[in-house]
Amino acid sequence: MEGYSEYSSAMNSLGLNLGMNVSKSSSGVNYNATSTSVPTPSDSNSLPPSSPESPPPKIYKPCFVCQDKSSGYHYGVSSCEGCKGFFRRSIQKNMQYTCHRDKKCIINKVTRNRCQYCRLQKFFDVGMSKECVRNDRNKKKKLKHEVSESYEMTTELEDLVDIVVRAQKETFPPETPKPGYRVAADPAPGVGSSSETDPLLFEYVTDMSSRAIIMVVEFAKKVPGFLQLKTQDQITLLKAACLEIMILRISYRFNRDDGSVTFTSGLTLTNSQLKSGGFGTLLDTIGPFSKQVFSLKLDEREVALLSTICLISGDRSGLEEPERIEKMQEPYLEALRIYVRRRRPTEPHTFAKILMKITDLRSISVKGAERVLHLKLKIPCEMPQIINEMVEEDDEGAGPSEESGKHTAASDIQEVNVKTENMSASNQCTAGIDVMKAALFS
Repeated sequence: MEGYSEYSSAMNSLGLNLGMNVSKSSSGVNYNATSTSVPTPSDSNSLPPSSPESPPPKIYKPCFVCQDKSSGYHYGVSSCEGCKGFFRRSIQKNMQYTCHRDKKCIINKVTRNRCQYCRLQKFFDVGMSKECVRNDRNKKKKLKHEVSESYEMTTELEDLVDIVVRAQKETFPPETPKPGYRVAADPAPGVGSSSETDPLLFEYVTDMSSRAIIMVVEFAKKVPGFLQLKTQDQITLLKAACLEIMILRISYRFNRDDGSVTFTSGLTLTNSQLKSGGFGTLLDTIGPFSKQVFSLKLDEREVALLSTICLISGDRSGLEEPERIEKMQEPYLEALRIYVRRRRPTEPHTFAKILMKITDLRSISVKGAERVLHLKLKIPCEMPQIINEMVEEDDEGAGPSEESGKHTAASDIQEVNVKTENMSASNQCTAGIDVMKAALFS
């Protein structure tokens, strides 16, 4: 025991209390364990400092609609994910719900899916905003649209546009000569209805129309790639698109106030003179179309590209290489789309409206061809050959033949081009007519 007492004293001197009482008994030594002491608050200063506590999690109010756990503020109100999604879908899809009771259903976490009508009404009662849903959707659409759209043309595309715009200016100047001139003659007595034609005015109209056809042919020859097409396809495209481009150009020069038209030469014919000169009721169709074109506010680049798209069209009947022509048309469509969107960034539908004018042009062109055929049968005056060739249907199976001994269209074009280069300006009109004949004959 003396050894143990010495050991215990040594432990106590080190600050360690074994917590045991030792007593003698008849059987030997008894060891009674006592409870270990617990540090009191006064001892807390001696403990190492604890780490700083993290901030408590942010707590939202319960869902104002169904009292479920809120995930945050959505559309102006604290709500759960389920109610947020239901409200968004209901507004975006403009859903209409019906209550099968008295429109006073209790909406909570358990019953919220039983009555959609009362659930939606409760959204409005607690203050959820429709406009927040619409603005959120429009913002996402706008962002996606801006990312997907590109209004930049490649250098090759810009060069292509510059060429067709230059061709347009050379064959259809934006400004007519100043001062212009008019025809003093009024329609002949008895000529007032669309069925009557004044011979003198008819001569003016056919002369202007012949010049216009020549200019369309010259425009086509300047379009990149057109002369590299097969000769028969050149003829088919020209005959199909010539009237359409002429009508587009007339509409661009149409005076919406009095219905007169000023031609490239500077000649202005009044509405009544045009009708008596051969246009007849066709002018009643061109007038409204001109107003539609004016409302689109087309500039010279858009008119040039639209004319090119009319000309280079792979859906014309009788083409030998329609796929090649469709591929040739694609860059012009892309250039028009980019230019229109870049010029009118807040009018996303204008490009489609401009393309729809092609359908109108084709419809008016058919009426124009019918009008020419009608005049050929009704008037005593002879129709200029260049106009006849433009509206006549191709003979079935027509084409160059070695047995016929005739020149091919390609050789005629080459021959006339050589002649044209050596002719004076006073003879350009006649040369142009020869070019049109060569282009249309097969």
